[in-house]
Amino acid sequence: MKITFSRIAALAAALITLPAFAAEQIKLVERAVGETTVDLGAKGDSIGDLLVFSNGVFDPANKTQLGTDQGYCVRTVVGKSWECFWTVTLQAGQITIEGPFTDAGDSLFAVTGGTGKYVGARGSMKLHPRDAKGSSYDFTYDLL
Repeated sequence: MKITFSRIAALAAALITLPAFAAEQIKLVERAVGETTVDLGAKGDSIGDLLVFSNGVFDPANKTQLGTDQGYCVRTVVGKSWECFWTVTLQAGQITIEGPFTDAGDSLFAVTGGTGKYVGARGSMKLHPRDAKGSSYDFTYDLL
């Protein structure tokens, strides 16, 4: 295939017009009320069990609902951690994350993409438990 200067120029022009994602920090509160654990392995907490969820996400003051999240986690280390995949849906688009969720303390996830305003999103999301019961969590998305 012969590549001409005009084809290279057209490709460069197309790449320049792609939307650029701007860095942003988003803070949300998840109310963990729509969760179910599916016992797939040995009876009780065991490797391979599945945690599925769909919850509302709220502003940092935990008053106004801004969207929802939904996803699943697979138990990887009994009593310690899960491997999770989920999507948060906001008015401007969706953000996907993936990574380990620990049973106690903070967890750090990779932002793997997005839609709408968040197309091309990458970065991290820190999850911080708001209480010992795991009934709500602070989410801080640091998008690059």
